[in-house]
Amino acid sequence: MFEFLKNIASKAGGKPEAQRARVARALGEINSVLAELDVKPKLSFDPSTGALELELPEQMPDERLALPAPEADLNEDKEAA
Repeated sequence: MFEFLKNIASKAGGKPEAQRARVARALGEINSVLAELDVKPKLSFDPSTGALELELPEQMPDERLALPAPEADLNEDKEAA
């Protein structure tokens, strides 16, 4: 009668990830992302809270490409015409 519940439980995954494996996986992901960056961020650790913080530049290289053209250039073109 409740076969559908068994199917849902089996698809959701079985055993939860161990803490050591979870930390190792997360650290590996962070290191792979940081390895791709041209400018390496400053890493700080707060022992009282156990928090890691990354001090990233104000603007990342991929964000520079996504910005619209400066409006100053548009105003100069209108004045020249």
